[in-house]
Amino acid sequence: MSLFSNQLENYLDKHYTAESGLLKNLESETFQKTTQPQMLSGGYQGRLLSLISKITKPKNILEIGMFTGYSTLCLAEGLAPDGKIITIDRNEELLYLVKKYFEQSDYSNQIEIKIGNALDVMDQLDLSEFDLFFIDADKSNYINYYEKIVKAAKPGAVILADNVLWYGKVLEETRANDKDTAILKEFNETISKDDRVEMLILPIRDGISLIRKL
Repeated sequence: MSLFSNQLENYLDKHYTAESGLLKNLESETFQKTTQPQMLSGGYQGRLLSLISKITKPKNILEIGMFTGYSTLCLAEGLAPDGKIITIDRNEELLYLVKKYFEQSDYSNQIEIKIGNALDVMDQLDLSEFDLFFIDADKSNYINYYEKIVKAAKPGAVILADNVLWYGKVLEETRANDKDTAILKEFNETISKDDRVEMLILPIRDGISLIRKL
C-alpha cells in the first residue's frame, strides 16, 4: 500500500539537499549486494535523520539496527566534535561493507559497532548518556527497546522509530496472521498515550515516530 502518489514521491525526491557521494555509493552497493536493499533509509529519509541530528546536536547517539550503515552515517553528521554514535546489529555478514564506508567517512573515529542481541547490549550501556536514539531493528522488540530507552533517557532526549506505518498495514482493521503489524499498532498506541513523552508520526517513507522524553 502506497501512502503517497508516485507523482508526489517523485516531487519530494527532487526537492531535498543532496546526500554526499559516499552515501550515494553506499546506497548503490547496498542494492547490488544485499537481498533486502529496501531496508536502507535512502536519500530523502537520510536527509531527515541528518537534519534532526544537526538540530539536536547530540553528544551521543544510539542506533538499534545498522543494516549497511547508511542511517548511521546520516545521524553522525550532527554529532558534536567529541561525540560518538554506537550502532547495534546482530548480523555480521555485512560488516565488510559497513566498515568499508565507515572508514571512508569523516566520522570513522566517532562510530562504534556492537554486534549482538540489542537488548543485551543495551543493558551494558548507560542509556542516560545518549541524546538521540534511532530504533530500526526487529519489530517484535520495538516496545521492549522503547521501554528500556524511555525509562533511562534524560529529559529532552529524542527517540526516532522507523517503519511505524508498516507499508500502510497499520491502517487495516485486522491482520490476524501478521504479528509485526499487530506489534507496531500496539507500539503506536502505547506511545501516543504515554505521559512520559510527546510524539507524532511523520508519514515519511514507511513512517517515522518522532518522540521527545519529557
